Amino acid sequence: MALQDITPINDQLADIIVRADDPWVESEPGVAWIKLLWTGPESGRWAALFRWKKGYVAPRHKHLAAAHTYILKGKLQVRGGTLEAGDYDYEPNGVLHDATTALEDTEYLFISDGHIVFYNDDGLTSYLGWEELQRMKDAAQK
Repeated sequence: MALQDITPINDQLADIIVRADDPWVESEPGVAWIKLLWTGPESGRWAALFRWKKGYVAPRHKHLAAAHTYILKGKLQVRGGTLEAGDYDYEPNGVLHDATTALEDTEYLFISDGHIVFYNDDGLTSYLGWEELQRMKDAAQK
């Protein structure tokens, strides 16, 4: 006899599968793409693959939640250091970034617990979170 009932209460639970041939969404023409892997609307978390051409520079930004980065290939110049293929970076809530530069063609896995805001000397310029990423993916699939 089973010790407890482990059948799910929510029968709509299912794996989320993103296939290797699912499209990359161009975020900056000719130099930057994103493949959205997962969004968690209830928590604000999201996971994506980023692909940047050598020389692409991401603008200054602040993390409004913790994030994890794992470099799959290439090199990124980040806050005075270099991340290379195989490197992992944990970024706590509140971390500020100057521009981040792709020193080589680079791909990385990025898992964020929330939004990122971009800014310049005049103030906030944009933000990125699960809703914006989902809209980008949906628009690209039309």
